[in-house]
Parts: sequence; C-alpha cells; structure tokens
Amino acid sequence: MHPPLAKLIVALGAWLAGFDGSFEFDMIGDKYAGTTVPFREMRGYIAVIGALPVPLVHEILRETGARGTTAVLCALLVMLDNAHVAQTRLILLDAPLIVFMLLSLYCYIRFYGERYRDFSAAWWGWLAATGVSLALTVSCKLIGVFAFLTIGGAVVWDLWNVLDIRRGVPLRKVAKHFCARALLLIVLPIGVYLAWFWVHFALLTHSGPGDEFMSAEFQQTLIGNELLEHSIELHAFDAITLKHRGTNVFLHSHPEHYPHKYDDGRISSDGQQVTGYPHQDANNFWRIVPVGPVDNADGSFNVTKRHLFHKQHIRLLHETTQSYLMSHDVAAPLMPTNEEITTLPADELHADEENEQNTLWELHINGGIDGVTTWSSRRSWVRLIHVPTRVAVWTNPTGELPDWAFHQQEVNGNKNALDKTAVWVVDEVRVDPTSPMHAVRAQPQPPRPLQTRAFLDKFVELQATMLDQNNKLTQSHPYASRPIVWPFLLHGVSYWSNDEARRQIFFVGNPATWWSGVLAVSIFSMLFLTDLVLRRRGIYQIPYAVRQRALRTTGFFAYAWACHYLPFFLMGRQLFLHHYLPAHICAVLVLGGMLDFLTSDTIDYPLNAGGPSLTPDRVRGRMRRDASHVQRIVALLLAVATAALFVYLAPLTYGHVSLTPEQVLARKLVPEWQLHYVK
Repeated sequence: MHPPLAKLIVALGAWLAGFDGSFEFDMIGDKYAGTTVPFREMRGYIAVIGALPVPLVHEILRETGARGTTAVLCALLVMLDNAHVAQTRLILLDAPLIVFMLLSLYCYIRFYGERYRDFSAAWWGWLAATGVSLALTVSCKLIGVFAFLTIGGAVVWDLWNVLDIRRGVPLRKVAKHFCARALLLIVLPIGVYLAWFWVHFALLTHSGPGDEFMSAEFQQTLIGNELLEHSIELHAFDAITLKHRGTNVFLHSHPEHYPHKYDDGRISSDGQQVTGYPHQDANNFWRIVPVGPVDNADGSFNVTKRHLFHKQHIRLLHETTQSYLMSHDVAAPLMPTNEEITTLPADELHADEENEQNTLWELHINGGIDGVTTWSSRRSWVRLIHVPTRVAVWTNPTGELPDWAFHQQEVNGNKNALDKTAVWVVDEVRVDPTSPMHAVRAQPQPPRPLQTRAFLDKFVELQATMLDQNNKLTQSHPYASRPIVWPFLLHGVSYWSNDEARRQIFFVGNPATWWSGVLAVSIFSMLFLTDLVLRRRGIYQIPYAVRQRALRTTGFFAYAWACHYLPFFLMGRQLFLHHYLPAHICAVLVLGGMLDFLTSDTIDYPLNAGGPSLTPDRVRGRMRRDASHVQRIVALLLAVATAALFVYLAPLTYGHVSLTPEQVLARKLVPEWQLHYVK
C-alpha cells in the first residue's frame, strides 16, 4: 500500500522498545493488554515524531518574516488540534509524512533565501536538503508526491524569473541553475527513494502476510514462502482447482445451462454454465487432459512426458459433469463483447473437428520459456488462451450473474488475452491414488532453493502493486468521505469504542483551527483575484513590496494547500478525513500569513541573505513591523478559542473519560458527526 520508510521508522521504534515481533497486528482493534507489544513506548515514540510539526511551523513562519506572535500562534494551533493529536497518539504513518513534508517546505524556504548567493555552500546545502526531504516524504506515503508538486511549482516559477533578460543572467548560468535543480531535486530524490526500498528488501527476507499481493516470482525470493514449501509440480491427468488471481473465485461449473434467451433479447447457446464461485466445492475440480499420448509406445508409464510446459495445448475436463471447458464465437451473458465460456459433453468431443478445436487451450505461464518452464500449483500464474479464437479465460468482480446462475460471478473469454487480470493459479491438486504418479509424488522431494531476482525488477513490481492496490480501495465505508467536506469538518472517523465504559476515540479536528484555516485560504484567494482584476484596470491598491511578500509567502503556502488538497478530487479510491492533515497544516500557514498581511502596514524586506547577485538597484530598505494591537487581540482570541475547544473535545480525542449521552450530544458540534453512545 505504501513505500517503506514510515513503516521502517515505526519498526525502529518497536525494536528500541524491545518488541519481539510475536504479535502480528492482524485485526484492527486487537487488544494489546496481556501481549508482548510495548504499545505505550511505541505510541510515545510516534507521539514525539508527531510533535515535531509544532516547532517546524514556527520556524517556517519566522523564516518568511512573520511576527513572533503569529509564529507562536500557528504553532499553538497545530499543537492543540484534536485531529493531529489523535493521529499521532496511535501507531500510524501520518506523523513521519507530515514532518518530512514540512521539512521540505522549510528547506526550500531557506534555499530561496540564499538566492542572491547562488552556488554558495549554503545555497547548495539547502537545495540538497530540500531534495532529500522530498524523497523522505514520498518514501513514507505515495501522497508525498504532492510535496514534489508544491516545490516543483515553486522551482518552475523561480527558474522562469531567472530566465528574465532584465535580470542580466547569462544563458550559461541559467543552464547551470536548471542542472543544479534537476540534479538535487530529481536525481538525488530518486536515489534516496530507491535506497529505502533496498533497505526494505534487505531487512524483509522472510515470507509475511503481504506476500499474496506479489507475483509468484517475487514470492519465491522470500524464506518460508508457501509457494516453495507447498507447491506441487503438475502432470497430465491431475485434477485441480483454478483460482482467479484478482478475485479469488474458483473456476466452477454445474449442470445448469444458460437460459435460452437473455433479458436483452439475445439468444444464448444453451450451453452448460461456467462461473466463478468463491467457496470450495466439488464442482471446482477440472482434470488436465493432454493432447496426444503421454506414455511410451509400449504403454509403459513415462513421468517426463506427463510434464506440462509453457505454451502446451491441453483440455480441461470438468470432473462432476464429465464435460470439457470450451469457448466459441457466442456473446457472453453480461459482456456481449466477450466470448461465452461453456462446456462440451465428453461423448461429443470427437463428433467433429470443430468440437475438438473449441476445447483446446494453450497454457501460458507468466515468465515461462517454451519447453523449459513447467506448470506447478500455487507458484505458477497462468493464462488459459483459447486456441481457435485467442481469448483468455477471465472474470471480474462486477460481473454478478442473475438468479439463473445463483448470483455467481460471470466467466467469459476476454479478447484482450494479455489483460493482467486474466491470471489463474492452481490452488488444490487431487491425485488419483491408482495412478503411477501417486507413487512418484509419495517420494520425498528436495527443498526448492530460493529464487533470485534483480533489485530493480522487484522495485518496479512493488511500485505497480502499490498503485494497483490503492486504486482497488473503492469499497464503501461508513466513515469514508469526499474531499469537499474535509475543510469544514462535516465528517469524522470512529477509531475506537468501549461499550462497557462508554468511551470512544473519534477522529475529528479542532473547529477553531480548521474553520479559521479555510477562512484564511478563502480570504487570500478573493484578495488575490481582486488584485489581479484591479491591476488589469490600472488600479494598484496594494503597495508593491507588500504584494510581493504576500505572493512569495502566503501565496506559496496557499499553493501548497492546493497541491495537498485538490488532487484528492481526482481520486476514485476510498478516502478519509486524515488525508486532509497535510493540507490543514498548510492552511494554518496561510492563516499566519494573512493575519500579518491584514494587520500590518509595513513589512521587513528583504528576507534573503545578501550576496553578489543583490545588486544596488534591487536593494530595498529594511522596515520594521509596527506593533499591532489588532493582531495581538485576534491572536489571543483565536488561541483561547482553540484551547477551549481542544479541552472540550479531549474526551473524544483521548478516549479516557466516560460520557453520558447528554455529554456526547453536547460535543456533537456538527450534526453530521457519527458519535457513539448518543442514547
């Protein structure tokens, strides 16, 4: 699901706390009491990491010239936000993600402050630190790529300004600027990202609960993997069950036939139904029937000839109904663009040549080599390609058949035979005890050696798997929500509840910080758009220096907020409120910038370090910020409101207090919050 860094950080904390690894964390909500899990130490470790955004927010604002009061206020807003506290008290991955995201912003701001001393040691150092921080961010979670989007946009804008001929920068130096950023913000992060996966593969050498998402080739590189320990090499006449790799349904058939006429008026073949069935059943067994003789000319038994190889032609005989799996040029019940999969009675196989051809299937083993790779249970991923029409046996979870097929899953012939979801694996093998193969298999077999695979091959496969699994998270969930409601706190998430004590942990933010943050973003957007319109009409309402500061600081924070929030609208996967946490901190930074902007008449300028590139014509006088009583009053009121709401919602954040139904209802500040124990 996620890159390894955040999980490695959690694992480091567990190792430091003395965790022996015996508890497997199989189920959400499992009790730690009475186990060997040092959960207090592990939670404390994550909580310390989760506290780091507080000083980072303060330092980011100070580096952009904010008042000390403003910086302290915004740090306080993060510290007293119920959502951040709840998320960092538990053993979750968001705390490292947010820390590295903020560190990326801080390092880039420091780098930008060195722009008049370009190519100095400090300039190179902060640029490299930015690249490393970005790599660490995306190494925690894939959504860390939003930090790349944030810094990338700022870098493009910076390079666009460097390219301006009015700055008098030679093209050779412009190219040097471009190459420096490409090297340290693209090449270096890629190297760091790869390094964490190398560490991940080096540490996790044994089989674990996540193996089943990976290919058979990948799984066989792990010690103790069942594909190596329990796999059986298949031979002709074995009876097997075939399980679909994507949906875990078995290739199934039963005596019932397709209806003569479908609901859309199409006429079917009236053939025997072939479906996907999710449970073990006698109707799941198919016998592998070879094409051509497999024994010696004198009729004696030949083990070698019974091997089944990549691209070999076979037939599959349904054990219960004694009929052969077949396909033909007839439209499938639910997907008329695909071919129907049915069966042919065994006694009709040799009736004509067409029957013989329609029951032929070509065995395609993933990564197989002609005449070399043999078919095995569990570790061989295969495609069954129909010889005459070149369709592949396929199914998908959305293809639920009507009552006439007992709501089982449709199986059809996919015309895209290379579809990555048209993959099956042999789950169970049943050997005839009277067969000579029974005696062969009864002999002890030497253990299979671990397979080796290149690092980059494993890396690429894991990236594809992470993306695929994230895209598959489309199921409904009672606490899932869409991005439109996140800034307004219209939806929370129940993390834990105790019926006996009537306690709960309900993940929801502090309304004072969240609503003021979205208000600040809204005000900035309106002011910025209004200023753009006025300037088109020759009206320059905002002084140049103040406008530049607003664009370069508050505008940067607003852009970071947009980069960490708006992309979620494009996602179809399952989303929750905690996905807004990085964007919320950016909104707090916007709040700080707007508070200083609206309560100040003058600003400090410039913020950058002086250097050779700071020519006399660009020097502006340094002005001290005037003390603002309005700013102090607003900051005090917001701080008091935040602290009061934090304490008021603390029983929902910590789950340490039993509340009566009346007390729970009183804390339901938003009607949409689905709190427990309201009755």
